Amino acid sequence: MDILILGGTQFVGRHIVMAFLAAGHRVSILTRGRTADELPAEIERLRGDRSEVNGLDALTGRSWDACVDVSGYLPSAVRASCAALRDQVGRYVFISTASVYAEPDRHPVREDDPLLPPAPEDATEVTGETYGPLKVTCEQIVQATFGDGATILRPQIVAGPFDHTARYPYWPDRAGRGGETLMPGSGQDHVQVIDARDLARFTVRVVEEHVGGVFNLAGPRLSWAAFAQVLGIQSPVWVDAAQLEALELGFWEVPLFIPEDGPQAGLMDISAERAQRAGLTLTPPEETARDTRAWSERADLTYALTPAREAEALAAAKR
Repeated sequence: MDILILGGTQFVGRHIVMAFLAAGHRVSILTRGRTADELPAEIERLRGDRSEVNGLDALTGRSWDACVDVSGYLPSAVRASCAALRDQVGRYVFISTASVYAEPDRHPVREDDPLLPPAPEDATEVTGETYGPLKVTCEQIVQATFGDGATILRPQIVAGPFDHTARYPYWPDRAGRGGETLMPGSGQDHVQVIDARDLARFTVRVVEEHVGGVFNLAGPRLSWAAFAQVLGIQSPVWVDAAQLEALELGFWEVPLFIPEDGPQAGLMDISAERAQRAGLTLTPPEETARDTRAWSERADLTYALTPAREAEALAAAKR
């Protein structure tokens, strides 16, 4: 099949590109050409920018079996690509997010749960508050344009090699340093991610099998105590949510932690049953941690919680 990827050079997009290549398909990517490209030479590289007038001219007169939109964050950009590709692709797969749900305290969160109010189509600022509403609007544009030819994927926090967000990689890297390790909560809170390679393989599957609809994508739901074991952390020091707040340690300093009794706890309880019935397969958590560590130890990532700050927080938590 001929596949067009909007984006494709970074993390999630890179894994999707490689999964299509591994399955024997021909891949074109459309990018602005501003980020490093370490993809194989056989990929066709097109240049374009959905935010510019005539920014999609490289797509004119072309057709593909499917398009996978990895880089659609603003409704105006998604509107542009949908208009350009309406009659040129057989399926449009939009990579959305689990952050679209309006009631993140539900357990578990399912595809039919209420969504956030959509953002205005002319919105241009992506922030923590606007990210979910913007994706809701983008989803609606794709569905209205392509109908049964639309597939919406809503991944949990994505993990794995090439993750420059430094969220998940913090934990396997921290485990690699050893010693007493600040761990959030009591150990009974939960953490859940989706391996980028599982997301990528499922993307290939829905294209190959012409599967439409909406799918949550999430991996195994682990207690933090079980996650610590997966990581190989030998000396965890559990610091509860109230102490973390007092120490001014939030989601960026202690990534992935959402308190079990907090208003967003359901975001660590995403149901992927529908996707699993459609063929989603999951990488063992130990493998995700091991492979991420093998990549990240050479990636020179910067973490918000430095060793010195962690030592200070541990000392304060023990008082």
